[in-house]
This record gives sequence, C-alpha cells and structure tokens, in this order.
Amino acid sequence: MLAQVTPSPIVELNRAVAVAMAFGPAAGLELIDHVASEPSLQAYHLLPSVRGDFLFKLSRFAEHMRSSSAPHRSRATHANANSFSTAPGPCAV
Repeated sequence: MLAQVTPSPIVELNRAVAVAMAFGPAAGLELIDHVASEPSLQAYHLLPSVRGDFLFKLSRFAEHMRSSSAPHRSRATHANANSFSTAPGPCAV
C-alpha cells in the first residue's frame, strides 16, 4: 500500500477518495476529517473540493456550502480578474 511506502497527507487524501468510491462518501469523509488539519493540506486546492463533493453526495448541503471556502473562491476570482489586465479591443470582422 502506497501509504505504507510513502506516507503523506496527500496520499491519505487520495486514499479517502478511493475508500469513498468503494464504501461510500461517509467513509471517505471520515478519513478526510482525520487529515484535514495537516499543515501541508491547508493550502491544497483539492481538499475543499473533495470534502465538498462528499458532503454534497451525503445531502449535507449547508456544510457543503461552508466547505467551498471563501479564500479559495476569492483567489480564483482574483486570478480571473487579473487575466484581463487590459480591456479587450474591437473585434475584426
């Protein structure tokens, strides 16, 4: 098992996805909740996505909305806004 050979929080997150596929989102969510406090996962962009997906599949919609963290959304919005640093020019027809 990869977690025994090369243990890491990201390997555990991937394991949680595999467990959820085999045994359901509740089983995967339980594993995610154990590794979510790892410092190396705090800025990992897939953690809130995976956790939110499991919560959604469990119909825990209020928690799902909270897990789609505002810092991640605002970073994406900021990145998108900065990708258009100048106004687009007229279209050539």
